[in-house]
Amino acid sequence: MVSDLATVERTPIAGSDAAEAGGRRAGGRWDGLPPFAQYGTSLLFVALATGFAFIVEDRIGAPNLTLIFVLPVIAAASAFGWGPSLVAILAGVLAFDFFFTEPKYSLAIASPSNVWAAALLLVIAAIVSAVAAETRRRRLAAQRAAEQAQALQTLAHAVIQARPEREIVAAAATALNQIFRAPAVIFTRREGAFRPAASAGGATVTTADEEAAIGARDSRLPTRADNYPYPASDFDFWPVVSPEDCRCVLGVNFMARGRPAAADRFIEIVGAYLAAALARPAAGGDRETRT
Repeated sequence: MVSDLATVERTPIAGSDAAEAGGRRAGGRWDGLPPFAQYGTSLLFVALATGFAFIVEDRIGAPNLTLIFVLPVIAAASAFGWGPSLVAILAGVLAFDFFFTEPKYSLAIASPSNVWAAALLLVIAAIVSAVAAETRRRRLAAQRAAEQAQALQTLAHAVIQARPEREIVAAAATALNQIFRAPAVIFTRREGAFRPAASAGGATVTTADEEAAIGARDSRLPTRADNYPYPASDFDFWPVVSPEDCRCVLGVNFMARGRPAAADRFIEIVGAYLAAALARPAAGGDRETRT
């Protein structure tokens, strides 16, 4: 192989940890919880609502307690989305039925008014859950769009300010990581060898990944991970092609999150910025590294 990576099975690229921190932004502190923790927290919300209902039960009638069980549904839908909020709905209805309707400590309901109260709780909670979950979805989508725009803006500033080539390549790798929330690597030709120049998101590169990057460079065509002719590669690669040559290849590892539909559009934008930067006449130390 043409680079030192050929001697190792899997090598983390230096500097990726610092860039990874920029790609870990989540929609909120709750979104980082694993699924079982999200569902468990939703049940905890219901348990807290049940405890509060016991406190105020003597002051208000059982039918009015249903409004208390709407609160954990709102909290679960806003924090976690549809699935946990549906669990909160079912748990809330069952808790109301079991603890606060006659006969108590039974799922049977003797009073017609309590039947209507339980049914109304189910309907209201479902409507509130739908609204809160949709609001959360739109909020996260807007936040992702803002993060992606910020990543591209940071890269654009590096190009406009004519930063050194190493900094621009590193900014491009960080932008890919922040846009896709996936490990990213950029190969360039340096000192006569075609090898990784920057990475982000904890990217590691195998010899199979390197072969795929070289294949993308030589063919000037994108390659897909886990597909012919590079089935062992974990990265999708895109060559950054100029009329003269192809000195740069962008790679993103979508194995964990899946490839988004808009991947090619963002890759095209990042590649255009990088191509514009690499096409500028080299100066100072950069000229030496490009040869």
